[in-house]
Amino acid sequence: MNHSQANQLHWLTASEAARAFAAKTLSPVELMTALLERIGRLDHRVNAFIRLDADAAMTMARNAEAEIVAGRIRGPLHGVPVGIKDIIDVAGLPTTGHSKILVDNIAAADAVVVGKLRQAGAIVMGKLSTHEFAIGGPSFDLPFPPARNPWNTDHHPGGSSSGSGAGLAAGFFPLALGTDTGGSVRNPASANGIVGLKPTYGLVSRRGVFPLSFTLDHVGPMTRTVADNALLLDVIAGHDPADPGSAPSQQKYYGRMLERGVKGLRIGFVRHFHERDIPANPEVTAALESAERTLEAEGALFTTVTLPTLNEFAGVNRVILGSEGFSVHAKWLRERPGDYGQLSRRRLMSGAFISGADYVGAQRRRAEMIAAVEDVFRDVDVLMCASSMDPASRIEDAVETARTYPRQARTPFNNTGHPALAMMSGLSKAGLPVSVQFVGRYFDEATVLRVAAAYERAAGWHKKHAPIG
Repeated sequence: MNHSQANQLHWLTASEAARAFAAKTLSPVELMTALLERIGRLDHRVNAFIRLDADAAMTMARNAEAEIVAGRIRGPLHGVPVGIKDIIDVAGLPTTGHSKILVDNIAAADAVVVGKLRQAGAIVMGKLSTHEFAIGGPSFDLPFPPARNPWNTDHHPGGSSSGSGAGLAAGFFPLALGTDTGGSVRNPASANGIVGLKPTYGLVSRRGVFPLSFTLDHVGPMTRTVADNALLLDVIAGHDPADPGSAPSQQKYYGRMLERGVKGLRIGFVRHFHERDIPANPEVTAALESAERTLEAEGALFTTVTLPTLNEFAGVNRVILGSEGFSVHAKWLRERPGDYGQLSRRRLMSGAFISGADYVGAQRRRAEMIAAVEDVFRDVDVLMCASSMDPASRIEDAVETARTYPRQARTPFNNTGHPALAMMSGLSKAGLPVSVQFVGRYFDEATVLRVAAAYERAAGWHKKHAPIG
């Protein structure tokens, strides 16, 4: 390996790393050494990690290398590093939720998804920053600093899977896990120019993940490329009978159609989301129109489709998330309100004032929304729409962050449970990522990933990296 190759190890994809390990042109120890050096040099500016478990990660890298030498490969992620959002349990490490409430909460066992990663050979590097309990942020009144955007550290990285998105974009690891209740995988994917997938509700186990909203929570793969996203989903997907929300599925090999292209695929463009419901920043609008032209040139067939308004979707999500979130936190909010950050306390407390009738009414409207999306899928194969309506705001501008954070089109698909993927679709004039979202039928992640891969190849945004470091 020459010097220039060694200096670029941090941008290796998981797929590239796994192939290089198998071919013995790169060792897990070499990659881990390069990543730990980069983290040590740059994470004080990004704050992706709450807890870097460097010694354990290096020990696991040495073990993975020894197994390769002995001809033993554990699975498709053998020796590949991964970061874990800090509401997901990793045995022996604190699961803090970025909160004083759980600052000393040591996980007794791995979450199901972490166990699956280990079985596939992945190496857990540590726990990543989040908004407090996946709802309150970005905040400066918590035990740990908020993660920052590697494209410009004066800006926020989206959330609540903030450290996952920021760490990927900074070149700290090739794979990460996030969670998504109102868009928390796809928001950091949009802000950091990476790929974030919220799978179909129930496809990925949530056992060992601290809940926010039982009927809206998802665990999802976060990566720098579509192929890596499919690879990570293959590992973490699967029925878990001990998770009440888990759904049996026979789907496998989510990357099986990545090379097929989009010729003849019918894509429904939900234009009213960004044109009328929440008028988008002109740079976001231009990038969406460019994405449409790019996919049309690849052979996709576009039509305009209509769904309920973003205001309706947001209202339903707010009632359900508020009610269920308050039920999780009610005891602590009564006994330890001062141990929450201001943002999360205010957001969670609002659930105390939602009535049972409001909750039932929201669930009834939710069923109608599901029917509306299902009806559209009779005529199209995939939906395309905005994700964020604006590039990321400055992290210390609380007013602008509060204004722009709700300006998004992600929560509809938490309400309905359909798989939804956000990825980079351009750079603003200020050099910040903008994004596009693709949505599929239930358990048809393979088609969503197929469209995303075709767009990635044609547009090439994945070749752009944050200028940090």
